Amino acid sequence: MDPADLLGRYGDRVTHVEHVPARDAVVEPWPDWVSAPVRAVFEAEGAIHLWAHQTEGLRHVREGRHVVVSTGTASGKSLVFQVPALEALAGGRSGSSLLGNRSPTVLYLAPTKALAADQRRRLVPAAGLVRAATVDGDNSRDERDWARDHADYALTNPDTLHHSILPGHARWTRLLGGLRYVVVDECHHYRGVFGAHVAHVLRRLRRVCAHYGSDPVFILSSATVAEPADFARRLTGLDVAAVTDDASPHAARTIALWEPPLIGAAHPTQPPHRRSATTEAAEILTDLVVAGTRTLVFVRSRRGAEAVAASAQRRLDEIDPALVRTVATYRGGYLPEERRELEQRLRSGDLLGLASTNALELGIDVAGLDAIVSVGFPGTRAALQQQLGRAGRAGQESLGVLVARDEPLDTFLVHHPEALLGAPVEASVFDPDNPYVLGPHLAAAAHELPLTADDIGLFGPRTMEGIEALEAAGWLRRREAGWFWTRRDRASDLADLRSSGGRPVQIVDGDTGRLVGTVDAGSADSTVHTGAVYVHQGEVYVVDDYDVEGGAAEVHLEDPKYSTQARSTTEISIVETERTQEWGNATISFGTVEVDRQVTSYVKRSQAGTYLEEEPLELPVRVLRTKAVWWTLRGTAVLDALASVDVPGAAHAAEHAAIGMLPLLATCDRWDIGGVSTALHVDTGRLTVFVYDGYPGGAGFAERGHDVAARWLRVTREAIVACECADGCPSCVHSPKCGNGNEPLDKAGAVTLLDAILAGAPAD
Repeated sequence: MDPADLLGRYGDRVTHVEHVPARDAVVEPWPDWVSAPVRAVFEAEGAIHLWAHQTEGLRHVREGRHVVVSTGTASGKSLVFQVPALEALAGGRSGSSLLGNRSPTVLYLAPTKALAADQRRRLVPAAGLVRAATVDGDNSRDERDWARDHADYALTNPDTLHHSILPGHARWTRLLGGLRYVVVDECHHYRGVFGAHVAHVLRRLRRVCAHYGSDPVFILSSATVAEPADFARRLTGLDVAAVTDDASPHAARTIALWEPPLIGAAHPTQPPHRRSATTEAAEILTDLVVAGTRTLVFVRSRRGAEAVAASAQRRLDEIDPALVRTVATYRGGYLPEERRELEQRLRSGDLLGLASTNALELGIDVAGLDAIVSVGFPGTRAALQQQLGRAGRAGQESLGVLVARDEPLDTFLVHHPEALLGAPVEASVFDPDNPYVLGPHLAAAAHELPLTADDIGLFGPRTMEGIEALEAAGWLRRREAGWFWTRRDRASDLADLRSSGGRPVQIVDGDTGRLVGTVDAGSADSTVHTGAVYVHQGEVYVVDDYDVEGGAAEVHLEDPKYSTQARSTTEISIVETERTQEWGNATISFGTVEVDRQVTSYVKRSQAGTYLEEEPLELPVRVLRTKAVWWTLRGTAVLDALASVDVPGAAHAAEHAAIGMLPLLATCDRWDIGGVSTALHVDTGRLTVFVYDGYPGGAGFAERGHDVAARWLRVTREAIVACECADGCPSCVHSPKCGNGNEPLDKAGAVTLLDAILAGAPAD
């Protein structure tokens, strides 16, 4: 389908269209040092010449420099680590590339098992040069033993490295002692608390490698990371050269921003809302399939993906029943052969439409696609680029459509294309010095090898403080050779790389005893309290009992035709102010806070949104010590500027909008952060709005907010003003996670408050 035909049909919903012109390649010859057998592997795939950024990356690696390759999707980044890896392994087999008396090895790290498995399949053409094996939780004992004893190219993930390989390093001596290269693929995924954990896993890896006499070159890869050299340095602790000038060709692309229409309230007690983004996406998918356009729709949830596919199939059945089978859903848990069948059907044109969760960004080879539809902003500009870059890989022109959800950030972006399409990707924020992250990894490192004075610089400026705390707790004991782990349990179990803290709560079907799933400890009180309606992979459950101490929720299958929303109270106190900015009558601060939160009740609402009843709950107060950014306004300024507005409602609305907009500037999701607002806070004596990291010790998001506060609050104000609703809606100041039921809120007052805060602000 010609993009103009589709976009013209829905012209009132398309807020912006951008045409990205085609780009020619800059090619260079293969380096002389690449051997004929290695070249043959890539030439068979069509790489007769190299793109200039590939030769630049290869030159850095050849000269022993750590490197991060940050060029666009489908720009051949994998070649930069595959070529030197295969050269080293081929040389090792001939005896010309030995490290001491050990044969060379390569370790490949991916954020998901699916991506590691995909990379393993791509090594099949090089089978004569490499003995590759994936190492993850899905391995059998025999597969794990073979990989440990024979593989020279191990593909794994940070979790397996943390929980298995490093604690058992004595059994992996052959792999670790011969390591020539460590590949960190799709490195932009390592942000927030996850990024901080992975930074320390990589430092522990470097430490164990040095123990066995190896000093590997790190090669990092990402299509979308801001300030790649600085990011890679923080992640690895090493000086890293950056390759950023993309010399690969790219066909022309059309990008459209799409806003569903405002259709009013479902019930007089509810604010107006927009037509569902999934409904819009199903219509777009239907039109594209009818036109024979191979299309992938990215949806945040499995249930949403299934809804898009089912709706499109119903529409197609009315148009041409033969087209119904050309649309499918990509669901989690597919076997490799099932994924390969989907790939083949996409390539052949037998499958024209696929609705998938965002996990497909890393899970499948989708070459041959003509169009991408993203249902809702995926959280970062980096992720959007990853998604849109999946189309047009075969050299054909492509279409990308972003359909806005009913949220402040989505609404802002479709009306401010320059903030989305013309801006660099967000800074990848993470804090390796977070004591809640650093402490467990120091313990794990000591369990692997005794900590010494030489390790203090490796793990960062707070290392000694962490060692002393562990020593005081009796978990480390100092001896002449260093600090030793004293306990019998595994120190690596102290850190869950992907958790926000605390043991996950298990959700168990009370009728069958089957484990339905888990929920993070930090959100369990709100989502699986007794009486909660809980949706898991499209199935609806009601919680019969929530055992707080045991960390389990017993549920049964039932769709009660109502939803539940937890109500909570939150109090926040300032522990330490670390930095401040003075803006006339306003002060912007950053520091450590303590958040006391208690879920006190839950509200039942009908499917139409009507209030039914409120049930009380008796749950404990949860205490979170974390980092926050907060802004205050002097009392006289409040009296002068806000005399005619509802001050608590204005502060509350500004808080919600600011939380919704921070992901524009930091690699976070609105669910990663929380907020508190008050007309008079006991610690400041002023009107104060807090936004805090939802993780113990902080995740770097609030600090980023403080660093870019002027820009952040300006775009927050713009988002509120631009929304066409009268009194507030989910597109501006309503929040789906508000513990107070979005009361009180004053949309106009929020703009007045932000004007007063920004009156003395510096330029962006």
